[in-house]
Amino acid sequence: MENQLFIYNTLSRKKELFKPINAPFVGMYVCGPTLYSDVHIGNCRTFTSFDIMYRYLLHLGYKVRYVRNITDVGHLADEDAGEGEDRVGRQARLKQLEPMEIVQRYAFGFREVMALLNLLPPSIEPTASGHIPEQIEMTQKIIEQGFAYEKDGNVYFDVEKFSKSNNYGILSGRNLEDQLDNTRELDGQEEKKGRLDFALWKKAKPEHIMRWNSPWGVGFPGWHIECSAMSQKYLGETFDIHGGGMDLIPTHHTNEVAQSVGCCGNAPVNYWVHTNMLTLNGQKMSRSLGNVFLPVELFTGMKLAADSPSATPSQAKLEGKHPLFEKAYNPMAVRFFMLQTHYSSTLDFSNDALQAAEKGFNRLMESMKTLQSLPASASSTSDITKLREQCYAAMNDDFNTPILLSHLFEAARIVNSVNDKKEALTAADIDTLKTLYKDFVVDVLGLNPAEENGKQMEVLDKVVNLVLDIRVKAKQNKDFKTSDELRDKLTEAGVIIKDGKEGSTWTLS
Repeated sequence: MENQLFIYNTLSRKKELFKPINAPFVGMYVCGPTLYSDVHIGNCRTFTSFDIMYRYLLHLGYKVRYVRNITDVGHLADEDAGEGEDRVGRQARLKQLEPMEIVQRYAFGFREVMALLNLLPPSIEPTASGHIPEQIEMTQKIIEQGFAYEKDGNVYFDVEKFSKSNNYGILSGRNLEDQLDNTRELDGQEEKKGRLDFALWKKAKPEHIMRWNSPWGVGFPGWHIECSAMSQKYLGETFDIHGGGMDLIPTHHTNEVAQSVGCCGNAPVNYWVHTNMLTLNGQKMSRSLGNVFLPVELFTGMKLAADSPSATPSQAKLEGKHPLFEKAYNPMAVRFFMLQTHYSSTLDFSNDALQAAEKGFNRLMESMKTLQSLPASASSTSDITKLREQCYAAMNDDFNTPILLSHLFEAARIVNSVNDKKEALTAADIDTLKTLYKDFVVDVLGLNPAEENGKQMEVLDKVVNLVLDIRVKAKQNKDFKTSDELRDKLTEAGVIIKDGKEGSTWTLS
């Protein structure tokens, strides 16, 4: 049962049984960030979603080579048209730094955010600038196949010629005529044979910082060719899974398919997987609306010093502060929040939703702690084996984390009920439940509390128990006013006290 995994394939527009090309080996490529600025929260949602997929494939026993690239050249300001200034190069010019200084600065911050969200690092993290020979070689092969042409030092992919023998819109579901109708006229398009043609190689203008020698002169690669070249180098001409945000489907991923087919004659990917977009209080995030925010403005625990490689002095003052949010949140609570919505659905950020997610995360973590000392009985009142099967069924249904969480909260309910002596579990069932938590909460969902959070909980546990000891002594001295005040203050702080015959226990609200 554990191996019956179904994945929604953008290519076929339906859920398909996952069949790796060369099981147990799996190749997965995810389009990574363009490092000309700080990673934004939308990137976090996308990469967290693919981290879950990566983790679950590993849990099922697959040997996964996970490739997530870094774009450090070729991503131009107008990404759809492939025109304008290079994004990394522009930042380098404005800050009077080398382009690789810009990339290094933001790579440091990107990896810090990924670590705070407890994302596993990819198997390989290639950079576009480190694979220029592969991109040149692929461009040459596409020219040899007759699907690209050179014009004044620029090399363009011939979309209309390709479309005579191939379906250019196979991934987006749009036909060539519709795409032509929706493509605007741009300056400089007299070089191109068709409006949809896109650059595989661009001639470098005198002011362009990043440049390499090529058979067509000094220039730099187009944005789309980098992913085709790097995925082919590390995963082969056809591999299992390619992922990214759904905004990449119409242009970047459509052009990736065309390039790879134009070069090798093969469909490059068997399963295309895409994540949906983010909204904030029901509105699409945009700078014009002023509702775009960075992880550093939402997370607790980010220690971006003013002299850190990834921070500016202004960013160093942003930790956990944004006018749209009432407070900062532990990154693990934010990860939990993201998992409450299926990766293919829109995710809406709001104060209420984040606060509810924080409480849910704390409740799940508290049940894990309670489980470690759960009393065993001679018989059970709950079917833990069925619960485990339901957890697998949820993840096998296109990585359905919201349904999985509902089953894990049922497990938490059972744990609390057994702890309150309202239900019973055998020692074997308790062991199964511990394995269930480790497998799905920790290994698959990656919700193991971060080390810092674990230390905070350890300190909190000591402090609360100290207060409870003071409260016990107040009761013994018949100082019920102080006892009640301590209980009320703890409740206000989010700590719920339960008084029982064997003493007092506490949980987070």
